[in-house]
Amino acid sequence: MSAGRFAPSPSGDLHLGNLRTAILAWLFARATDRAFLVRVEDLDRQRSRPEFERSQLEDLAAMGLTWDPPVVRQSERDDLYADALVRLAEAGLTFECFCTRREIAEAVRAPHVSPGAYPGTCRRLTEAERDARRADRAPAIRLRADAPTWTIHDVLEGEVRGDVDDLVLRRGDGAHAYNLAVVVDDGEQGVDQVVRGLDLIDAAPAQAYLAHALGLPEPVYAHVPLALNAEGRRLAKRDGAVTLRDLSPDVAWELIGASLGVDARSPEQLLARLDPAQIPGNPWIVTT
Repeated sequence: MSAGRFAPSPSGDLHLGNLRTAILAWLFARATDRAFLVRVEDLDRQRSRPEFERSQLEDLAAMGLTWDPPVVRQSERDDLYADALVRLAEAGLTFECFCTRREIAEAVRAPHVSPGAYPGTCRRLTEAERDARRADRAPAIRLRADAPTWTIHDVLEGEVRGDVDDLVLRRGDGAHAYNLAVVVDDGEQGVDQVVRGLDLIDAAPAQAYLAHALGLPEPVYAHVPLALNAEGRRLAKRDGAVTLRDLSPDVAWELIGASLGVDARSPEQLLARLDPAQIPGNPWIVTT
């Protein structure tokens, strides 16, 4: 099955920017005869709340969006992530990392390390050194990337090359990391089209590389322009961005349709009137 998806984190109500991205993910999927899936990305157990999951699904339905069941939750899929980690380890593509955030921050100030990149500190540890460090600290598991960069194809942005880096796959506390979970989920669910906000495009090359390392198909991407507030900052739930608690679905559709240059009041009308590859390329400035 070929599919697209919308994968919200249940840490708050969906704001207008989230709803617009969900609608565009639906549009891209249906315009290309794909299934459309909803996945609840609730790996962050401290911030995720069942009441937000319920309200998010209710809001999507209120906007007229339909999806192919079932709705899956990352919190229920640890076995899949553990199996993927075993496969990577057996292929020699993981290593234990004992670095603290402070140690990494200090190391990346060195002139030979790219800003934001993991400096490779634990890649070269001997078995004896690892044994000694395990006595003090449980290790994280990182990807042993054998390619410094990777290129993805984005329907809206073209060819995008980015750093791969040695991603954290499992944290020191035993929790699987988002980058592993999202790649495994997309592969297991047949998601070969990823539509999401432009703020996530920098993560796409590394995630595509991880899919390649796991023997999974690399998806086609479409990173859509962001919704910004009047000050030019990305809309955020924590900043009180406008949600369906503040607006009716009809008003939300009027605003979202206008932002796309289309008079549409339902997903079906949007599908009939807008080629997804022709969506406006500029950010949407939300003034409501």
